[in-house]
Amino acid sequence: MAATIESGNAGAANKKKHLGIPEAIFVEDVDAFMKQPGNDTADAVLRKLDEQYQKYKYMELNLAQKKLRLKSQIPQIKQTLEILRHMQKKKDTTDPMETHFLLADNVYCKASVPPTDKVCLWLGANVMLEYDIDEAQALLEKNLATASRNLDSLEEDLDFLRDQFTTTEVNMARVYNWDVKRRSKDNLLKSAERS
Repeated sequence: MAATIESGNAGAANKKKHLGIPEAIFVEDVDAFMKQPGNDTADAVLRKLDEQYQKYKYMELNLAQKKLRLKSQIPQIKQTLEILRHMQKKKDTTDPMETHFLLADNVYCKASVPPTDKVCLWLGANVMLEYDIDEAQALLEKNLATASRNLDSLEEDLDFLRDQFTTTEVNMARVYNWDVKRRSKDNLLKSAERS
């Protein structure tokens, strides 16, 4: 009994794991599948499968965009952490730090930054907050870990989605082939009746 509950929980956890992507069911027996309610004609079933396939394509597009966003975000976080570590080393000295900072695309400005224990971080949506260097470093390390974890999860979801593509494509081919065989069988029967 406990083993059944554990395996049921593992199955439920596995389904929740893929961001609500519905699992494509492999059609093992096409004859039995076509006799199910709602599967009146092969064309109707192929339309449903094509609709499901298009939904998977849409999900793939969204996940790919999220992946690109994360892939650009992670290097930015790493670069900001590197700058914070450098500032932390310089905060106990009296020498100003010479640097170039980005004003606009490919436009940099030379600056002399006095030693400080405060930094301002862009949080997004035109919001900037001032943090102690240690707090900012902790926040950025947490954000980097979260972004890396999200990227790994997205990779798994994209792999799962590719499996659903394949299953749906195979199902479409199997239903189409079933329909071709059925039509040729019907044509043979009609031609035999005419003779």
